[in-house]
Amino acid sequence: MNKQKTAILVDSCCDVPKEYLEKYNMYLLPLKVIYKNEEYLDGITISPEEVYRRLEVEIPTTSLPEGRDIIRVFDEIKNDGYENVIVISISSGLSGTNGFINIIANDYEGLNFKIVDTKNIALAAGFHAIQTGMYLEEGLSYEEICAKLEGQLSKSKIFFVLKTLEYLQKGGRIGLVASLLGNVFNFKPIISCNEEGIYYTVSKVRGRKKSIDKMIELAAEECGKYKKAIIAISHGDALPEVNDVKVALMEKLSCSIVEYMEGQISPCLGVHTGPGTLAIGVYGVE
Repeated sequence: MNKQKTAILVDSCCDVPKEYLEKYNMYLLPLKVIYKNEEYLDGITISPEEVYRRLEVEIPTTSLPEGRDIIRVFDEIKNDGYENVIVISISSGLSGTNGFINIIANDYEGLNFKIVDTKNIALAAGFHAIQTGMYLEEGLSYEEICAKLEGQLSKSKIFFVLKTLEYLQKGGRIGLVASLLGNVFNFKPIISCNEEGIYYTVSKVRGRKKSIDKMIELAAEECGKYKKAIIAISHGDALPEVNDVKVALMEKLSCSIVEYMEGQISPCLGVHTGPGTLAIGVYGVE
């Protein structure tokens, strides 16, 4: 336990890699993947690969953690000797997780809470948890970290492309992303989260290769706003394309890379984006 007695709690859709969860002793709150006859804990009792394998048979739904699960992790944090909790969650515009944690925390005694609505998704949300861990290592107080986090939400950005918009549409997560007759003309939107934390189309091109190239270009431009940045490449059952994206991105970057990470998106996110998803996250450090 750190001397500040401050714990970090993240939801599973923040996609914080296991090594960072362990390095900063983060607590994980999993969402749920629900099929007709069974339900699973996101990334714990079901893998992304299994979700994609079963999509042709059944498209599951996803759900927030239950109240008792939130209370259980709060109890664990308190029993481990912490006094403060910084909660990092995905956008309230895409999930009710943040709001539900707030409700439970308001009635919970014995812990101080800072609940951060990142207005973002996947590692673009998880970056804030990793940054919090870095701050704790540097010795910043709970109050100092809370103040810093508020000013840094705009420094995190994600760009992603999908093979199809089918799963966003079926899951009701389409946001401001228009279909653009994509199935007819093969338009592929490059998607991000706006200031309200809702999906929107940043750009649109025709064909998958051009959409990936455009995503790389946009991510490089975002990184160019900073001297140093954290970079992440995530995918949904698209591992063969990740290295090509990495090589092309690194050739375009003008900033110094503080941390680089890559991995597969969580099963819950995979339900809504489908196989073939590629994403680049950028977090401006300075």
